[in-house]
Amino acid sequence: MLPRFLRPTLNVAQQGAKRLSTSTRRDGKVAVMGASGGIGQPLSLLLKQSPLVTELSLYDIVHTPGVAADLSHIDTNSKVTGYTGPDQLKDSLKGVEVVVIPAGVPRKPGMTRDDLFNTNASIVRDLVKAAGEVCPKALIAIISNPVNSTVPIACEVLEKAGVFDPKRVFGVTTLDVVRACTFVGEAKCLNPQEVSVPVIGGHSGITIIPLLSQTKPNVSFSEDETKKLTERIQDAGTEVVKAKAGAGSATLSMAYAGARFAFSLLRALKGEQGIVECTYVRSDICNTKYFSSPVLLGKCGVEKILGYGKLSAYEAKLVEAAIPELKKNIQKGEDFVNKKC
Repeated sequence: MLPRFLRPTLNVAQQGAKRLSTSTRRDGKVAVMGASGGIGQPLSLLLKQSPLVTELSLYDIVHTPGVAADLSHIDTNSKVTGYTGPDQLKDSLKGVEVVVIPAGVPRKPGMTRDDLFNTNASIVRDLVKAAGEVCPKALIAIISNPVNSTVPIACEVLEKAGVFDPKRVFGVTTLDVVRACTFVGEAKCLNPQEVSVPVIGGHSGITIIPLLSQTKPNVSFSEDETKKLTERIQDAGTEVVKAKAGAGSATLSMAYAGARFAFSLLRALKGEQGIVECTYVRSDICNTKYFSSPVLLGKCGVEKILGYGKLSAYEAKLVEAAIPELKKNIQKGEDFVNKKC
């Protein structure tokens, strides 16, 4: 069975292939920043398959022309162009509606997301600064870890440039949702494509809070099952890093999740109603400046932050424990910009 987020896309292709092939609309241009990397390449492949994407702009510091040439041979309607190095950075962002940023160094065994901070923080800062200059109205989806800090970095950079719109900057936490649905499906012998589990908070460790009490279809877990499942979802990234034994981190599943989120943004931009994704955004629903929760997407990005509903006692304790960590992560990102920019 095709992934849930790809099925509507292919239906569009079947129903309107002729219309798409003759269209001159330029409203589906997506830039992948870090397109030659472990996440960037499979992410770009998934995006290339979708008729929602009319143009695919690939940027990285090396190898991008080869990736672009390879993808350009795929028989879908989107045009692919590769850009390499700082001199071509701004050109890669011209006319872009959605900027997806997976650029950065991956985690290795023994590394935490904080270990990646200085390198990835600098990369995100520079890419977002360029986006603010060239395509200030674009929706920016940040995958680069640590997301809890890189999203505040992006927002601070855009604020300093005078082009910040909190509705247009997103931290991609979709992989936490995908993992939660997968693990619940495995535990309850359900098709994970038919499972829905909201995941709130942030995108690392104890800040990842799966709301198992709100799982659809309704399922029940014992206290011990809830604890073990929650901890597995929180530690799933480390599970992959260890399994790859030094060969990388979660790249393929992250590419899947990143593509799903990008497609949701594109569908919302085109006017489709009722699109909801959990995402880490500027938010006042909790006692933090940024928080991940279900968000209704619209033509301008965030249409409405939906909140997280009624929590179980266990989930409420998880939120309480996550707040100090989130605040620390957020402050770290903001301090990086204010001291270094």
